[in-house]
Amino acid sequence: MRGVTVAFDLDGTMVDTAPDLIAALDHLLGRLGLPPSDPAVAIPAVGHGARAMIDRAVHALGHRVDPADMDPLIEEFIAFYAQNIAVGSRPFPGLEGTLHALKGGGTRLAVCTNKREALARKLLDELSLSHFFDALAGGDTYPERKPDPAHLLNVIRAAGGDPSAAVMVGDSSADVGAARAAGVPVVLVDFGYADAALNADAVISHFAELPAAVAALTRGPARDAV
Repeated sequence: MRGVTVAFDLDGTMVDTAPDLIAALDHLLGRLGLPPSDPAVAIPAVGHGARAMIDRAVHALGHRVDPADMDPLIEEFIAFYAQNIAVGSRPFPGLEGTLHALKGGGTRLAVCTNKREALARKLLDELSLSHFFDALAGGDTYPERKPDPAHLLNVIRAAGGDPSAAVMVGDSSADVGAARAAGVPVVLVDFGYADAALNADAVISHFAELPAAVAALTRGPARDAV
């Protein structure tokens, strides 16, 4: 697969970040005098950012946050999370071996996440995964973020790749939306945080299945020539 670029979402796709994000959420809820969150409410919100996690958890507990107070709460959430970013977060099974195999075969690898870039880099550094990637785009790297296709297209090019020979790997509607709008095939992991069935080109249940899925989606005269 030399010449192919694979762009990965981060939370719920490569890394199970829910334990540390929920810990940050519960810390914040405690500061507000509220009980811990319900994981059934919190986990589906993980891929949608701190604002969504806070808002959904508070509403599920029968409370509300004044919009004027939300930004300071988000910053408090982020500050706690940044200090505890890899306490319980771990790569999903098979990730590291698959990244090694793809990289060894000449595949360019990128991260396309709506997580803040600094947090994404910190997490990957602490999990010793950063060296696999040729480029990383967080939610604040470019003016656009998923599902805007520019987010995905920009990071593919930043990795030295060509969108005509690329695949997006994710777990959410934002990943599918960005890929579809960019004209890039999309592989979904079924162990992520998405709470609804999504229309993907392929679905995998373990990272060992990814190289074959990528090869099948990038096979063809135009892509073989890249």
